[in-house]
Amino acid sequence: RRKMLDVVDLFKEQNTRDELGIGAIRDALADQLFPGTGTVQTRARYFLFIPWIYLDLERRKIGSSRIANEARKVEIQLIEALARSHRGQGEGVIGIEARAGLKRLPSNIYWLGLGTWKIRLAHGSQDQFHRSLDRFYRVMTPRSRSEETDAPVTILPNWHTGLPDAPASFPEKANFSLQRIEADYLRERIMASVPASLLAFLVDKGRDDDTAEYPWFHPQFAQFPSAIRGQLEHARNFSEAIHGAALLYNFMLAEKSERKDLAKQYQGELTEWAESLQARESDLACWDRKQFWSVVTNDPTVRISIHTRTFVDSWLTLALAPAVASRIKSQDKARQLIHGRERSLKGKLARLDNRDALRNWNGAAGAGRLDYRWRQAKTIIGDILVGQKGPDA
Repeated sequence: RRKMLDVVDLFKEQNTRDELGIGAIRDALADQLFPGTGTVQTRARYFLFIPWIYLDLERRKIGSSRIANEARKVEIQLIEALARSHRGQGEGVIGIEARAGLKRLPSNIYWLGLGTWKIRLAHGSQDQFHRSLDRFYRVMTPRSRSEETDAPVTILPNWHTGLPDAPASFPEKANFSLQRIEADYLRERIMASVPASLLAFLVDKGRDDDTAEYPWFHPQFAQFPSAIRGQLEHARNFSEAIHGAALLYNFMLAEKSERKDLAKQYQGELTEWAESLQARESDLACWDRKQFWSVVTNDPTVRISIHTRTFVDSWLTLALAPAVASRIKSQDKARQLIHGRERSLKGKLARLDNRDALRNWNGAAGAGRLDYRWRQAKTIIGDILVGQKGPDA
């Protein structure tokens, strides 16, 4: 459900949409590299804002029937406070445009990540958590001797007990700057909960001035553990090879809509793509695609449909064949593969078959290269690294 909501939130970003149905592969690799992150997360301090809000509501024993509305009120106050704190620099403030009309709150966006980093100890969805609170209060309330039984009741806290206290001015004067104790806490949670990830390596040994466009270009790549370098090599190969499918799809849409300017643009991008593959021909030639699929499905909960796997394997076989990439736009097999994939995913709404759907194409449908949430993760990592150098309070 969280992933579907992320897709909805990204719907306006045409360049990042999953038009060819390879999102499950992208997300599987992103979850290994940057567990707990999401495509619409912005800043690291939200990982503290959310538990601070709920802990205050729990202290006031706000019941299950009221908790969602009360939490929403505070989250809307948080938007206003962050907007004031970062006046003129609103980037990263979730809901800064919608304000009180915001449909999806930061708590929902960060809910899964809070569980992954074991800051949230309560199991289940946010709605399930809300429904559980009445029972939580009953069990936590001291009982009289007449109510005591021989059977002890064990109740676990909903939030990690080591969580730093919220500042006295929260949420009225909230901002994104992590205090050192907060940054150290987030680093510790990541190191304890997902120690084998690239995320953990970077919050522990990373630099806060990294400008690499993709994680495989990180200046510390050679220092990464071998398992992480292997993940990144597979991620890079897939990102670069599958990018041609997205470009060809948009080129075909440009042709179909008789947009000569866009057709020329995508023709040029396809040429650049082919040249980039040629530059890495020796690396791609020895790419172990069987191992790639093994890495993608390393988590037993990951499910890649046979149709998706067949499409990807067919595309990679075509695109990585000698000299094929340079003429991919005129390759009948490649064009049929793209057309068939869109039709299988969208049926009657496939743009290449439906003129009305084609008219809604804005010129860039899923044309961006996969970066596996690197943009979002880099900001969160940077917040933590900068915070570790900051003041204690």
